[in-house]
Amino acid sequence: MKTFQIGEQKDLASLTLTERPAPKPGPGEALVTMRAASLNHRDLNILRSKYGGPKPATRIPLSDGAGDVIAVGAGVTNVKVGDRVSGVHFTPWVDGAFSPAFFGGDLGVTIDGWLTEQAIIPAQALVEIPKELTYIDAASMPVAAGTAWHAIQTFGHVQAGETVLVLGTGGVSIFGLQIARMSGARVAITSSSDDKLALCKKMGADILVNYKTNPDWEKAVLAATDGRGADVVVETGGGTLAKSIACTAPNGRIGLIGALSAPGDTPPALGALLGKNITIKGITSGHRRAFADVMRAFATNGIKPVIDKTFPLAEAPAAFSYLDGGSHIGKVMITA
Repeated sequence: MKTFQIGEQKDLASLTLTERPAPKPGPGEALVTMRAASLNHRDLNILRSKYGGPKPATRIPLSDGAGDVIAVGAGVTNVKVGDRVSGVHFTPWVDGAFSPAFFGGDLGVTIDGWLTEQAIIPAQALVEIPKELTYIDAASMPVAAGTAWHAIQTFGHVQAGETVLVLGTGGVSIFGLQIARMSGARVAITSSSDDKLALCKKMGADILVNYKTNPDWEKAVLAATDGRGADVVVETGGGTLAKSIACTAPNGRIGLIGALSAPGDTPPALGALLGKNITIKGITSGHRRAFADVMRAFATNGIKPVIDKTFPLAEAPAAFSYLDGGSHIGKVMITA
């Protein structure tokens, strides 16, 4: 079978196509024919040895995927042959509180992932795909939608009429926009592209701020909310935390989900955390139960994930390069 591996991890060119024998599932595992897989920014970092250090050269990348169960190992009861499935990337995290131990079962990082014709996946991580969603829909969701759901719903407890601020137009932010809208919240979104902001407006965003032409974007968010600020912030940059705190409402919640931007020139004004009673939480994706919830929410509301571009499996290196270019809005996909 055709399989990609991460190679020497010196840059994107390290991604290597190989041929391997078809695997067999062991106890607690499922063998899944990959129908669709999704890229996340961390997949770029892995190929550059910037995600927790070097991995085995034979590691199969990608944490997000979907497909058909074609065999199961001993003891598997939650999925069966013929099921359409997707699953969480922290494979031991079925429910409950997060544990750092879950990094030991991280698809595409510490165990093999989805960029292969047939993937071995720990069955406890898998969830049956609702009939309303396609393989591509489901494969786009585990990391990005799961993280946005965790930040806005599980942690943020967003209420109808509140304002949610999402930064940028990558996968997590676009899912954040959709989840906030289906929850009845107003949405503020930032981007350096007016064209991307126009697309976000069509998707229901209420407040649009170009941070390139308006570097004091936090002031624009405050002005657009009559000085109150955002009740929930999906903070994707890390280096933008000071500005996010500045435009967070009293009793607001900031979900810190990444560090994709350079460190900010201005340190966060920690006094504002007290003065406005702000809560900040590190968000590391979500568990299997929450992933089932977010898929069901999209299926029930008839909402489709935003897919920017899809590549065939043989052109996986081009998909990585396209994601790295940063012109996308929503998800970059690979199909078998």
